[in-house]
Amino acid sequence: MTTTRRVGLTGPPLDYREGLRLQRQLHADVAAGRLDSALVLCQHPSVYTAGTRTQPSDLPRDGSPVVPVDRGGRITWHGPGQLVAYPIGRLPEPLDVVAHVRALEACLIDACSGVGVPAVRVAGRSGAWVRGPFGDEKVAAVGVRVAEGVTMHGVAVNCDADLSPYAQIVPCGITDAGVTSLTRASGRRVAVTDVADALEATLTAYLTSLETARRLPARPDPVGAHR
Repeated sequence: MTTTRRVGLTGPPLDYREGLRLQRQLHADVAAGRLDSALVLCQHPSVYTAGTRTQPSDLPRDGSPVVPVDRGGRITWHGPGQLVAYPIGRLPEPLDVVAHVRALEACLIDACSGVGVPAVRVAGRSGAWVRGPFGDEKVAAVGVRVAEGVTMHGVAVNCDADLSPYAQIVPCGITDAGVTSLTRASGRRVAVTDVADALEATLTAYLTSLETARRLPARPDPVGAHR
């Protein structure tokens, strides 16, 4: 069963470092078997975070502070109007991190569809994208880490976010595509609370599927398979 926490969706946003401490505690609980899986849904105050592949040229042009984190990917922004979700679960063996990212993208696409925005994948790039009049625009990002077989970090969906902070960085290291929000893509205001239920449902279903896959008995090798 997935333990879910919602923090800062309607009240004060969750400080990013406090959210990181919460993630690490839940990760330790899942890794130790005290929890099956966990999901955090939150908003953060405005903050830039830099993944392990961030380049100096990606950093804020205005000198804004950046929080280095142990997820994959490059620099991104979090802030009010953006729904962030941290699904924490144990992946089945053999570990397939790419499959995990693809599954998170599918969850994002489902959640966007729930508010009438047809998001898609873009070959060679992670996240969920919207086909705009001037090309593809990223509406949701994915950045993950797997330690001890258990996932950390997760996804961020621009719902009704102010997109101007992205102008100070090279978001996710992408120079030839823009970012958008569900509000801009749909032409109507889409708040984080409009998306939270759908994203929680699809991520919980995914975490449950991981638990089910881990509990299935291993298939016996076919007779003569190794002869």
